[in-house]
Amino acid sequence: MNKKDTVVFDLDGTLLDTLEDLKNSVNYAMRHFDYPERTLDEVRRFVGNGIVLLIQRAIPGGKDDPNFEEAFALFKEHYGKHCNDTTKPYEGIMELLHILKEHNIKIAIVSNKADFAVKELNEIYFKGMISVAIGEKESEGIRKKPAPDTVREALKELGSTAESSVYVGDSDVDIETARNSGMDEILCDWGFRGEEFLKEHGAKIIIKKPEEILTIIGVK
Repeated sequence: MNKKDTVVFDLDGTLLDTLEDLKNSVNYAMRHFDYPERTLDEVRRFVGNGIVLLIQRAIPGGKDDPNFEEAFALFKEHYGKHCNDTTKPYEGIMELLHILKEHNIKIAIVSNKADFAVKELNEIYFKGMISVAIGEKESEGIRKKPAPDTVREALKELGSTAESSVYVGDSDVDIETARNSGMDEILCDWGFRGEEFLKEHGAKIIIKKPEEILTIIGVK
């Protein structure tokens, strides 16, 4: 991989372990209708394609469930208040970001999580380190990942090119996103999918620790 001056990160399962808070908000909505609650492993499988599909997968009747819209609204309301109850950065992430900043590497977050939550969590955890944080904004006509739209928006804001950037994520959606955006990709095995799944979906570079990114992109 050529030396890079920009790193675009996925958020959930890559920078932050958000799974418990997502599960709790999903189950808040499920309990409201006396639907079965979802386990952590189920929610792990449901995430990655945005919160509409998360609730569609969690609710028994899917998108056709008569309570879908209300359940989706309940999830958003609860998650807006509780998105940071148990969420935390993965081990080594904060150290990695500090080193990237010291070497003048530009950094962005691009996620399929709701845009308001992406910006809130970025402000809480990465203020001063990550200047561009973009979430799902399909209501504005911007396609979510794996379409390249939000990645291209981030690169434009940073003044970066796809060729000089690398995309870091933890899922098959991230692999597709990077390739659709014309970027090299790095996949992390500590996230929501795991090494075996990533290999099955064509991942070429899989890392076990955040610090490995530094060597791969030519920082050290």
